[in-house]
Amino acid sequence: MTESADRRDDWEGRYRAGKTAWDRGETSPALTHWLAEGLLPAGRVLVPGCGHGHEIAELIRTGCDVTAVDIASQPVQHLTDQLTRLGLHAEVVQADLLHWQPVGLFDAVYEQTCLCALDPLHWSEYEQRLARWLVPGGTLLALFMQTGSEGGPPFDCPLPDMRSLFDESRWAWSDQPPVQVAHPSGLSEEGHVLTRRQGGAGSAGL
Repeated sequence: MTESADRRDDWEGRYRAGKTAWDRGETSPALTHWLAEGLLPAGRVLVPGCGHGHEIAELIRTGCDVTAVDIASQPVQHLTDQLTRLGLHAEVVQADLLHWQPVGLFDAVYEQTCLCALDPLHWSEYEQRLARWLVPGGTLLALFMQTGSEGGPPFDCPLPDMRSLFDESRWAWSDQPPVQVAHPSGLSEEGHVLTRRQGGAGSAGL
């Protein structure tokens, strides 16, 4: 079995067993805040590792053209059925993000619990993919999980490590204070707004 299939089966099992403590069951207050502040650009928006996709309907209603991706079939089907009931449309894709390639670039990425679900061995590859998928000047709305402990998922995303991963050579970090969000599991998330720099891809070979 391939590594990708192992990841898929692992997440399928978590959903079947109801081991979804990261799922708050509603739109994150971070997204509500960012929308109220006008920080989400109109246009194409990617939600990687969307899970049950509680933010998708809200993004569609604000006028975004949304693509939502998850590796597991259960949340993809759940989200597809929900959007059908609401009379809303998004591109909902079942795929491994470490192998998936979109058609066209995105104006924004809403990154909530995808990074912390990936083994840190894959973080650099994932960051490079995010940079490739965003238009220069595009917006990354990122919620970094704070666990303060070893192991995962969810894996701890301490800010010094995130600053190194999303390096200033390719990403401009907002000077605005981060959004602090309590997590249903008892942990917390720290939200930051980053901008994909113009022409900052050379060192990573993007």
